[in-house]
Amino acid sequence: MNAARIIYKFIRIFVATVFLLCCFVKLYSQKKIIGINNNFSTYPIGKYVYLFKDQQSFYKDVEVINLSQFKLQTKEIPVMDVPNGDIWARFTIVNQTKDSTLFLDLQYSNISRIFFYKRYGNRLGLIDTAGNDLRFDKKINTGTDFVFPFILPSGDTTEFFLKIRSKHPILLPLFIKTKEKLDETTNIQDLIFGLYFGIILSILLYNLFLFISTKDLSYLFYIIYLFFLGAAQTTVSGYGFKYFWPNLPVINLYALPITTAIAAITGILFAIFFLRIAYYYRNFIFLLSIILLLYFIVIIASISGNNSLSYNIINYGTITAGLLLIIISALIGKKGYKAAYFYLFAWSSVLAGIIILVLRNFSILPYTTFTTYASYIGSALEAILLSIALADRINTLRKEKEESQAYALQISRENEKLIREQNIVLEQKVAERTDELQNTNHQLSEAMENLQDAQIQLVEAEKMASLGQLTAGIAHEINNPINFVKANIKPLKLDIDDLFEIIHQYNQLHDLKNDNLHRQLDLVYEKEQALDMNFVKTEIQNLLKGIEDGAERTAEIVRGLKTFSRLDESELKTANVHDGLESTLILLRNSMPPYIRIVKQFNSEGNIECFAGKLNQVFMNILNNSIQAIGQKKEINKEEFITIATCDTPDGHIHISIKDSGIGMNEQVKHRIFEPFFTTKAVGEGTGLGMAIVFRIIEEHNGKIEVLSQTGKGAEFVITLPHLHPASKN
Repeated sequence: MNAARIIYKFIRIFVATVFLLCCFVKLYSQKKIIGINNNFSTYPIGKYVYLFKDQQSFYKDVEVINLSQFKLQTKEIPVMDVPNGDIWARFTIVNQTKDSTLFLDLQYSNISRIFFYKRYGNRLGLIDTAGNDLRFDKKINTGTDFVFPFILPSGDTTEFFLKIRSKHPILLPLFIKTKEKLDETTNIQDLIFGLYFGIILSILLYNLFLFISTKDLSYLFYIIYLFFLGAAQTTVSGYGFKYFWPNLPVINLYALPITTAIAAITGILFAIFFLRIAYYYRNFIFLLSIILLLYFIVIIASISGNNSLSYNIINYGTITAGLLLIIISALIGKKGYKAAYFYLFAWSSVLAGIIILVLRNFSILPYTTFTTYASYIGSALEAILLSIALADRINTLRKEKEESQAYALQISRENEKLIREQNIVLEQKVAERTDELQNTNHQLSEAMENLQDAQIQLVEAEKMASLGQLTAGIAHEINNPINFVKANIKPLKLDIDDLFEIIHQYNQLHDLKNDNLHRQLDLVYEKEQALDMNFVKTEIQNLLKGIEDGAERTAEIVRGLKTFSRLDESELKTANVHDGLESTLILLRNSMPPYIRIVKQFNSEGNIECFAGKLNQVFMNILNNSIQAIGQKKEINKEEFITIATCDTPDGHIHISIKDSGIGMNEQVKHRIFEPFFTTKAVGEGTGLGMAIVFRIIEEHNGKIEVLSQTGKGAEFVITLPHLHPASKN
């Protein structure tokens, strides 16, 4: 029983040991080891590298050592998109040389952070840290590659690890080199980039000179394109970080996608102008505009931190735009535009360089100096060919200009001949037209003179109409007291004759003697008794009083007429508004019906600087219209009125309101009342100039007049005049 147990335990131990040995042999047989000897080359070691993607950055450094998830790469250069988390690379090196100091050269400068470890049993020892998110002076070497020196004694075999974190796509061209090989690589890189940069800079300056000379936008976009193309190449090669912003590593996060996007944008704009796409194939502008929009999204995504989206758009957008521009340039070239073929060859060289680089990265082409720098070669060829195309374009433009000038000269000569012929015809037509214009001008002059005469006649007619009305009123007013005086003169004459007769009889008494004297006195006394001297005395006094009243009434009318007319109206003088209103009312008394009551509300001082005669004409026209408006009412009331009110304002003006109880006026009449020749009276009853003259006189006094009226509710004219006329201040 015990023997059986011992045998069983032995079998279990044996099986476990065999299983472990098999696993170890299997594991060891899969591990590929990089053998470094005296004749080793500088080919990449990508096929000897095992990779593991820790997308969550879950594993610690110690835990990674024994992970079985590492997978051997089949490509010479591992290529990955922008990673999430950490990328681990593991490789094993056996040193069969006499040199114990070796260098790991990572020939790609656009990686954010790299940690280089050496395995010591069950732990990892950090050798060095590098990356373009560290300052450039933190690098061990002065080149653009990430170089890690390590010590590996001759004959030793050691496992190494790389931990990579990056905001950019990852490219791992890894090499194990000696110091001599490393220096040689750096020198070659500097030489090739120097040649490339010199070519780009020379072409840029050359085209800048051409742009200053020609002011052609094609050159401007090409210059900007060259600048950002060079900036993108400088950034991706690491020389931008080395020479331009070594102390600002944060720029590396945005530099490559942004410079690449701007280079693409300006390149497409250059193509649009250079190839005249809008002229030959306008429909392609829409497709190119979409691609331009995508590159603007690249810039926005990069600034916002989404580099993964930026690089995906750049990859697919560059291929699409490149193929599209090649197709467009080929189509335009077929239309006879020679410069399009230069552009076609230029872009073909760029795409060829990009294709060679991509095929190298996918291990289809070997990793050589030519495949490594194919993009530089294609880019430089593109710049040279496009410069040649632009230079040829100058010749084309010059030829087109000469042809255009020759054609313009021919057209100019034809036009000159045509102009000479037309000038003869035009001179004849001008002469005819001049005669017609002179005749027309003569007719217009006559018409203007006739119109002015008619206007003068109309104004005079208005004045004569007013004068006739005024004369009729004055005649009627003066006629009454004159008739009264005339009627009193005859009885006064009879009474005076009787008195003269008695006086004569008294004078005869001086020549009579006593007897005749008494008899004559008796006769005189009888005569006095017959005449009733007391009655005659009273009658003579009454007749003289009547004559005196008539004369006073006539004098009042004459004074009112003098106040109204104001013979000095051409001069600006101080006058009283109330006197003018009173005199106007006196002259209109004859034409004013007895049922109209005049209401006076004189609250103003009344003295203003004015042309008194003209102002009285304003009062005459307005009051006369008020009288006529009341007379036109269908039903006359006993309380018809005309209210005249005055008041002073704080700003040095006087308000004069003339309000009546007449028929009023509607809005249309109210808005046209001051228009010349506008009247609501029947034909022949008015000239339509009365209120126009009123408006002109008020303007002459620097005042204003307003009309407040509604149909059937009377009308009110409000005149505002300054106490001091502006003309007197000057």
